[in-house]
Amino acid sequence: MATLRSILEKVKIRGDILLGKVYGYTDKFDDLKEVLLSNTFTVVPSLRYGISQKNNADIQLVIDALEVAYKNDLIDSFCIVSGDSDYVPLVGKLKSMGKFVLGISRSEAASNIFINACNEFQFLESVGKRNVEKPKRQKTSAVTEEAADESELNKLLTTVLEEQDQDEIYASELKETLLRLRPDFNEKAYGCATFFKLLTKLANRFGDLRVHNDNFNVMVGLNNAGDNGETIPQLTRDNWKEAFAAQIRAYKEGGFDRVNPSILKADIITAYPDFTERAIGFKRFSDVMKQLEKDGLVIVEMDEQKTMLIKLL
Repeated sequence: MATLRSILEKVKIRGDILLGKVYGYTDKFDDLKEVLLSNTFTVVPSLRYGISQKNNADIQLVIDALEVAYKNDLIDSFCIVSGDSDYVPLVGKLKSMGKFVLGISRSEAASNIFINACNEFQFLESVGKRNVEKPKRQKTSAVTEEAADESELNKLLTTVLEEQDQDEIYASELKETLLRLRPDFNEKAYGCATFFKLLTKLANRFGDLRVHNDNFNVMVGLNNAGDNGETIPQLTRDNWKEAFAAQIRAYKEGGFDRVNPSILKADIITAYPDFTERAIGFKRFSDVMKQLEKDGLVIVEMDEQKTMLIKLL
């Protein structure tokens, strides 16, 4: 369920979901029902017969997508949660009609052809935010339920701002996106009369947000690493294995069996911005993977496309 919520969050940051469909739904996905219904998804029935069930669902998805593209001018973007190269002709047709196509898939199942065909592609491991928390200074204040709620909101706003092309956006635009993600949001629930006061409160408390007035407009951005007085963590020959092991555990807890090494490296750099292979005693990242394999943390594999994957142990 957490993975589905992360996918929906990624899409909602970009705009409203006007139409959503699920293919291949069965009773074993019952725990997803509430999330799907609350986001107005409909389930496309698929009769179980022989070995052609997947093909039937694939064909129905293509038909539905093209029908929507031709008939509904309000929809200008499509998100396909799959890495199957069978959808490449569909992606090509949608793009020729001026539609934006976002693809999302597990790295182990993503076809390079499909990845390159999309306008944008995101690995599910990245969408799901399976990276460990960045090390931060310890706070002396007691953790309360109110503080936990504010921390969760601060993380969500940080995620939204990280997705933006600009360094900062209007506070009104940020609130509009927040309401798509959390329709029941109200700043008064956090003890603030206005959204500006809430942003200022979060900025002072957590140090991640940068809030200021620009010609009577409230602008919001993210502080650069180190701007909030926290020491940027470093990886060395002594502590790197612990950091990599924690990241691998985070993937496993998120339900992933295999990941692309590029995902692992990107998440390590997110937590440790100054990371380099040479700083921990290696020339290439592939050498790091081989050492992790020797230590029994992963198994290095090659898929049919000769792409390296690591199996998590």
